[in-house]
Amino acid sequence: MIFSAFPVYAVLFALWGPDARTEDSFIAAVYEHAVILPNGTQSPVTQDDALMLMNKNLDVLEKAIKQAAFEGAHIIVTPEDGIYGWVFTRDTIFPYLEDIPDPQVNWIPCTDPNRFGRAPVQKRLSCLARDNSIYVVANIGDKKPCNATDSRCPEDGRYQYNTNVVFGADGKLVARYHKYNLFEPEVQFDFPKDSQIVSFETPFGKFGIFTCFDIFLHDPAVTVVEKYQVDSILYPAAWYNTLPLLSAAPFHSAWARSMRVNLLSANTHNTRMHMTGSGIYAPDGVRAFHYDMETESGQLLLSELKSRPRLWPSYPVAVDWSAYAKNIKPPSREYKEFGGKIYFDEFTFTDLIQARENYTVCENDLCCHLSYKMTEKRADEAYVLGVFNGLHTVEGQYYLQVCTLLKCQTTDLRTCGEPVGSAFTKFEEFSLSGTFGTNYVFPQVILSGSQLATEQQYEVTSDGRLRNRGAVSLPILVTALYGRVYEKDPPRLGQGVPPLRPL
Repeated sequence: MIFSAFPVYAVLFALWGPDARTEDSFIAAVYEHAVILPNGTQSPVTQDDALMLMNKNLDVLEKAIKQAAFEGAHIIVTPEDGIYGWVFTRDTIFPYLEDIPDPQVNWIPCTDPNRFGRAPVQKRLSCLARDNSIYVVANIGDKKPCNATDSRCPEDGRYQYNTNVVFGADGKLVARYHKYNLFEPEVQFDFPKDSQIVSFETPFGKFGIFTCFDIFLHDPAVTVVEKYQVDSILYPAAWYNTLPLLSAAPFHSAWARSMRVNLLSANTHNTRMHMTGSGIYAPDGVRAFHYDMETESGQLLLSELKSRPRLWPSYPVAVDWSAYAKNIKPPSREYKEFGGKIYFDEFTFTDLIQARENYTVCENDLCCHLSYKMTEKRADEAYVLGVFNGLHTVEGQYYLQVCTLLKCQTTDLRTCGEPVGSAFTKFEEFSLSGTFGTNYVFPQVILSGSQLATEQQYEVTSDGRLRNRGAVSLPILVTALYGRVYEKDPPRLGQGVPPLRPL
């Protein structure tokens, strides 16, 4: 269904109201798009049929882009796979691809559409940016010919890349990024030979860009922030929510907070595949987010962000994630521990049997410490403290250190780690910390209904504690400190590690 009007979530704090806008801030927009999918993806279609499908999605995106521009947005991000969908083969995706040149060619497709061959999608995106004076970020497919002199050249004689493009407010192609970390079902696309760290300057800050699962890996995600010192990340995604630890909005907001950058995250919307959760996140908190498993409609989000957050006195200080925890002496009493799985990883859990207590649970050199106070210990809900310190090997391979407080699906402790959506137990106090061996730890607090806690409800201290703020009792589903130890990762997918299936 194509919607002619778009609901808009505008979160513009009073400090950044219309009268306070300066050249030091900009209006960001993201659009969570309910993608119109092709009838089938296993049989090839003609280029004309492919374009017809893509134009249906572009019709929806056009309305969102125009609405965002009308609301004053400087830039809008749309989702991964948002123009044609997913689950293609190499041959069936081919009619949807265009040759996307290096942005250094200085090209405005809107005014010179045939310079690099047939490019109707690039032309339309370029014109939408130009006609509405807004930066437009979209995800499409790139094709590049190759031959036998290239030992990596596929048998069909071409490379095909999952590609983000950015068109400036004048319609010029200003950035092109080939997704570096693919999943195995993305057989329609090739792994780029080298990591492409893409960044570009605008009048409202320096931007970096990558796609979906890239956020889990050091390259390009950490590199573009730390080495290239970008202010904001543009992030198209097609993210399958997997509670308790890998739901889109909590993880993405935690990443932005820990990396201390703005993150403009646009997810696809498909409730059947548990795809929802888009947001506009700043280093010091959530500006706007959307999570909706009830309807099939898209959603436009708008908010104001600081253009160069590092220059502001309020820029968050770096966190020493083990400073507090390494000085804690574990309780002298012993608690019963048991094993359980979260997203295929074998966690060590301990059951929270009291309404108020201090707990410690360890795996090797990672010890997780929790102190908490519930309003009451309910008999119909069970909570655990869990720890994982090891290599995750399903749907990618990457090394994790995780401390988490979470609600079990039922009072049967064998369900701990399974997805659960609601909670009635309320926590008056909680403080979670761990002896992490990494600086890359992403803090999450998820409340009943899979809602994000606000920065008024919790804080991250400079010594590495994730704890409640204020006197409000919180119906907690999950709190987590999700650590990534990049130096222990095996080679990325496409470089010798057999991939499994995607998120």
